[in-house]
Amino acid sequence: MIAFRLPSLGADMDKGTLLEWRVGPGDSVKKGDIVAVVDTTKAAIDVECWHDGTVEALLVEPGVEIPVGTVMAVLREAGETSEQVRAQIDALRAEPVPAAVATVAAGVPSATPPAAAPERRAVSPAARKRAAELRVELERVAGTGPGGAVTLVDVESAAATPQPPPAAPRRAEAMRETIAAAMAHSKREIPHYYLANDVPLAAATAWIAARNATRSVTERLLLAPLLLQAVARALQKYPEFNGFYRDGRFAAAAEVHVGVAIALRGGGLVAPALRDVLHKDLDTVNRELLDLVARTRAGTLRASELSDPTITVTSLGDQGVRTVFPIIYPPQVAIVGFGRVSDRPWAVDGGVQALPVVTASVAADHRVSDGHRGALFLAAVGDGLQRPDELAKGQS
Repeated sequence: MIAFRLPSLGADMDKGTLLEWRVGPGDSVKKGDIVAVVDTTKAAIDVECWHDGTVEALLVEPGVEIPVGTVMAVLREAGETSEQVRAQIDALRAEPVPAAVATVAAGVPSATPPAAAPERRAVSPAARKRAAELRVELERVAGTGPGGAVTLVDVESAAATPQPPPAAPRRAEAMRETIAAAMAHSKREIPHYYLANDVPLAAATAWIAARNATRSVTERLLLAPLLLQAVARALQKYPEFNGFYRDGRFAAAAEVHVGVAIALRGGGLVAPALRDVLHKDLDTVNRELLDLVARTRAGTLRASELSDPTITVTSLGDQGVRTVFPIIYPPQVAIVGFGRVSDRPWAVDGGVQALPVVTASVAADHRVSDGHRGALFLAAVGDGLQRPDELAKGQS
């Protein structure tokens, strides 16, 4: 038997609201299949299954908010019968979510005790399902059923009544609160140190310009993928910046999944993962980055993209910022920042030239690395950007 639980979709998440199921009892699922859509403070997220199996029962109704770690569904493994599994379902329905489960999974203190079951209004199952389909917020629906219960007619009436769209401002406010909680936890628990280094980009920008000269507008390369590749290559030499600090120890990550900090149009920030950057060529990274940004802003991310980052890269250069001093996103142990690319005086062969330069910075966890290693890591990022041809080829 497999107990499918609400996963943590980032260090700043401790609960979510089930919007819809994409599977039903009796359906076969494979690892990686989308089984549910869960609403968080940041977006509606497609949640994947992490196992192969057959859906035996769905334990959470659409529209219900649940803590991280709550059992959402039960799957049968190969060779199991319904009778064997159903004997355990009642126990799972009544299982409380230990506070430690949600707190450890989220990486931040929960604003409400995770073990407490969410308070539920009296809502008929049909009304909950219809509210999820119509994106009607049940808290603003007046119930006309017995004891003030919300009925199907109430939901459809609310959907037909023009209302000011309150979800966006509330989501932005909630996102700001969760980000603040995660960053407060990070600054309180992680001994940060900061380093910055100026990196000349003449070779990189000239290389990109030469390749874009023969490409259509839609196929042109951006500078950002080259920066991500430089970080990934440097992590090969300095793996102590790529991984997680949990339970008092550091675990290096086997792959480089770079979290890319993306600003949302309605306010807030999300840092989904660009997976396995090290082994992809620059055109692939460029294409996947554009797709990731578009899907992030459209609110169509997958759960693995929020839970997989092994290090985060943030850039505020397009906002005119020269140097970024970011805060580590736990349980990661480092975050790299890039500022504005601008022409600056630079010594070349005994003279001075105006060259495009960017300031690269790193915030790192002193429990795992030190300033000496951090300086070497930043130098490796800068060295890589002097050889764009090498960065353009994915590692075999």
